[in-house]
Amino acid sequence: MLYKFMTSVIEIKNLSKKYKITHRQKGYVALRDVLGNILKNPFGFTKSKAKQIMGKETREDFWALRNINLTVEKGDIVGIIGKNGAGKSTLLKILTQITPPTTGEARITGRVASLLEVGTGFHPELSGRENIYLNGVILGMTRKEISKKFDQIVEFSGVEKFLDTPVKRYSSGMYVRLAFSVAAHMEPDILLVDEVLAVGDAEFQKKCLGKMDEVTKQAGRTIIFVSHNMQAIEKLCNKCILLQDGQIIKTGNTKEVVDYYLDNQRKLDPSISFPTVNKDAYITKVSFTDERGEALASIPISNSFDINVEYTIANELVRATLGALFYSQGELLLLSFEADKKGALLDYKPGSYKTNIKIPAFLFNVGSYYIDLTIERPGIEMLDKKQNIHFEITNENNPRSAIIGPGFGKMGTILNFETKEI
Repeated sequence: MLYKFMTSVIEIKNLSKKYKITHRQKGYVALRDVLGNILKNPFGFTKSKAKQIMGKETREDFWALRNINLTVEKGDIVGIIGKNGAGKSTLLKILTQITPPTTGEARITGRVASLLEVGTGFHPELSGRENIYLNGVILGMTRKEISKKFDQIVEFSGVEKFLDTPVKRYSSGMYVRLAFSVAAHMEPDILLVDEVLAVGDAEFQKKCLGKMDEVTKQAGRTIIFVSHNMQAIEKLCNKCILLQDGQIIKTGNTKEVVDYYLDNQRKLDPSISFPTVNKDAYITKVSFTDERGEALASIPISNSFDINVEYTIANELVRATLGALFYSQGELLLLSFEADKKGALLDYKPGSYKTNIKIPAFLFNVGSYYIDLTIERPGIEMLDKKQNIHFEITNENNPRSAIIGPGFGKMGTILNFETKEI
């Protein structure tokens, strides 16, 4: 069958994806607890299993994507934005044939490289050098092609000193630098990039964006870029798609779509939940509350408020911290902090934690602001990063002005925040 447009490299028609979700009355319990309960109360266990059989355990259809129709032309840089759970990653997994659609189809013309998860295709026991060849072959390169580009890949990734070290000893940032470098240098016709760049540092993110811009302008390649970083989307993408609840609700000029998304974000619930991931540490929820603990959709300038960050530490973590960077809508860094008021780093045992960042009244002027939250071992590795978490400061006709201004700088020493295990 001929394509409708000869320059189309991706054509998606009536694509939907359904998952089965199982609901149980209780959450996760360890195997030792299950065995203990059986021994303590075998009849109760049998009764519980009977209830499951009789329908106490229910299943629900969840549509991650619904009736997606999309055409991407050769050389397009398309940004895909939306809240967590909107269907962005599911769409990329279908395009890379990791998972099949439930209905509809996606036709792709050309060689595809994808960066959906940090270190996908890497073998932990092999060195960085060996994984360059392994990952290159997985992505469709010949050994001759890899050898020709080997020095460029290593130089771009910046892991020369650790090239012969097993990648299981790499930090998340090193993983993604090497993975991105291999994918970017294989000269794919289509490059699919998920939010993996969030674990890199700011300098490397800028370098990656520059490389993606270069390969599209010089070679006419196509990029699909999923990100929560609206500034990166606006800088890189010439087209943008907004997903909500698995459906495309707006597509077109990048600035128009981003502005529409941000305007509607201001009306949403002021708490954001993030999916569980396989990391040593990861942020699970962020919310904004007033002095009484009530959720805030927007914050009056004369009110103090809390930013509540919940996160999970999967493995013991030494000398680590939660950090935050506050930006204006124009991407100007206003203030940042790491560690607590005393500047001390924390040693975490495995568990769930909550940090309350207490923001005093009149700190910010009226307007829109964004926070990047990190869990890191300063100067060593970035463990998790959540970007562009939005909040709004509103006017109450109060004549007193806020103290924040351009380039206000580090404020960890004056912001009061506390961390506790939950």
